[in-house]
This record gives sequence, C-alpha cells and structure tokens, in this order.
Amino acid sequence: MPSLNDLKIHLYADGADKAGILDLYAKPYIKGLTTNPSLMKKAGVRDYEAFAKEVLQVVTDKPISLEVLTDDLVEMKRQALKINSWGKNVYTKIPITNSHGQSCLPLVKELGQAGVKLNVTALLTLKQVAGVAEALNPAVPSVVSVFAGRIADTGVDPMPMVRACGALLHGQPKAELLWASTREVLNILQAQECGCAIITVPHDILGKAAKMFGLDLTELSLDTVRTFAKDAADAGFKL
Repeated sequence: MPSLNDLKIHLYADGADKAGILDLYAKPYIKGLTTNPSLMKKAGVRDYEAFAKEVLQVVTDKPISLEVLTDDLVEMKRQALKINSWGKNVYTKIPITNSHGQSCLPLVKELGQAGVKLNVTALLTLKQVAGVAEALNPAVPSVVSVFAGRIADTGVDPMPMVRACGALLHGQPKAELLWASTREVLNILQAQECGCAIITVPHDILGKAAKMFGLDLTELSLDTVRTFAKDAADAGFKL
C-alpha cells in the first residue's frame, strides 16, 4: 500500500495552530511549512513576530514561509528584510500585488537581487507567473505559489494551467512550483502529476491523508457500512 513517504512531491503543512505545526514538523513526510495572516487570525494569534520566532525555535531544518503584512511597497520591503533575518530556513512571502492591485514584481526583483529567499504568493494567472519568472533571481532559491484550489473553485480545471506554469519556470533553476489552496487529498496526486515540487496542505487534510491515503476501497466500503450501522444503533433508531 502506498504511503505519504513514497510521494515525489514535497508536502508542506499549511496552518497556524502551534501544536499542529510542531507535531507535523516532526513527521518525516512533511518537508516544509507555510502560514499566512488569515490562518494566524483564525488560530487566534495576537503577536505575529512573537509567534513566528517561537515556532522558529523548533522549526530549524525545514523551510517555512512567513508573509509580509502591509499594502505599502516601501514598508513591504522593510518587513521582508526583517522576516528574512529570522532564519536561514525562512522564505518571505510576497503577494503578486498589494490589495490595491499594484504590482509587487519590482519588489520581488529587488529582494531577489539582495539574496532574499522568496515565496511569491496568490498567483492565479499565467501572466502573473510569467512576470514572476522574469523577476526572480535565478541564483536564489524561491517558491512560486499557484492557488490551484481557488482556480478550481471557479469551475476551471487547474491542471493544464499548473503544467503551463512549470514550463514558464524552466529558466529559473532554483524556483519551485507550489500547488496552493489544497481542498482534498486527491489534489496531492494531481499536483505531483503536474510536476509541482511542493503542495501546501492544511492540517485537517493532512490528518485525513495520513489516515486514508492508499486505503483499499473494498475495505473502506465495509468500514463505511459499519459506521452507518453503529450510528443507527447508537441513536436507537427503529422502523
């Protein structure tokens, strides 16, 4: 039976629950970690820097992506350099634009030239990925995060686009294509098939994958029937 350890694609745990982060960090099939301000807000994080530094005391030998928090491009540069200083395993997440639609590509280029490892995020179009491919420093490791799950939410199959994104990054030998906004365990295999180097997976879906990946479907069918039968009996249903 295949296991998560057999995958060629790298699984990154995506979340902001500290206990979950530290637990998953210890799993051999977890190759890195990511988070974002929305996940931190949901998890009740109050002090961004304190939380990040606390996590980084434990997360020392796997890459972790931490995001800037501002719309102002000058301030974004300051924050990016600060985040970069927190550890050699840190990738600084820069959105493709700020919330006003202003391109962050000039900043991506500037930071890359300064040697900052970047995770360029919130990408949903080929034009955006092409722009990132031109802006990145080929000598510096980077991650290019395509939100395949959000593309799928619009009713569009993301796989052809993700494959095309990989082709656009051929001139960036140190750039890794990442499948983001994972919705289900199947996305892991889809991302691997598309040639992605990384997929970020929320903690709850990683839990499901650890439990169910590669299960025999006949056995799973029987387990499902047993669950229905147990729940009916426990509820005291009668006809």
